[in-house]
Amino acid sequence: MGFLRSCAGDPTPVVAYGAEQRVRLPALRAGWLTQTFVHWPFRPDAVQALLPGGLVVDEYEGAAWVGLTPFVMADVRPPGVPASLPGLPTFAETNLRTYVRHRDGRDGLWFLSIEVAFPPMVAARAIGAPYNPGTLRVSQDGDTVSYSGSRWLGDASYRLVVRPGDPIDPTERDVWLTSRWRAYTRRLGMLWETPVEHEPWPLADAGVDVLEETLIAAAGLGEAPLGEPLVHFSEGVRYVRLGPSRPCVPQRVSQPS
Repeated sequence: MGFLRSCAGDPTPVVAYGAEQRVRLPALRAGWLTQTFVHWPFRPDAVQALLPGGLVVDEYEGAAWVGLTPFVMADVRPPGVPASLPGLPTFAETNLRTYVRHRDGRDGLWFLSIEVAFPPMVAARAIGAPYNPGTLRVSQDGDTVSYSGSRWLGDASYRLVVRPGDPIDPTERDVWLTSRWRAYTRRLGMLWETPVEHEPWPLADAGVDVLEETLIAAAGLGEAPLGEPLVHFSEGVRYVRLGPSRPCVPQRVSQPS
């Protein structure tokens, strides 16, 4: 599946439904399970103020979008751990993210914060990932899924209860909000890129019973969103491969002959 958008009269690719690259030598393997996507539209200028140089906010329908995405990290395997051996313990993680483009035009994620219930993951701060250790829970009760979390340092927290609905065929907007194949971070004065590969997200509609959060304000976005949140649920993807982080190198743009 591919979607096109017109920009100054020229069709340009928006976001790929499937992985844009193979990650042949992963730095980490995992499954991302029981994931909910909650997205709010914001003024692009307000989100741009939170980004480092070299990245510009990506817009859809004239808005920047900020997503709260709680999920379960399962079967986590660092390099050298074969499938025949147990992976790391299963743990909960919650990302607060927005969507960006590098100056070379490639789209990706920028994490405003990452909450995690497995403290060793905080070591990823070495590549600029904004991990915060905390107490996180994910549970299912009948037809509802509940997520909660609170940071060990500071008072940022959230509580979310959703009711997953029927599977959907993703629209252009659904794909734009959920499918990204690289994450950008900043360290040592440079932008870094982490490539991601996994199967396409199986998406369903979802209704919200409870939504309380202070993560957005803690990330420095103090204004109200432009509209009500959009919500999707996914049982998850089981074959996630994260590549080694590498400094961003400007892409050569071929000139028409």
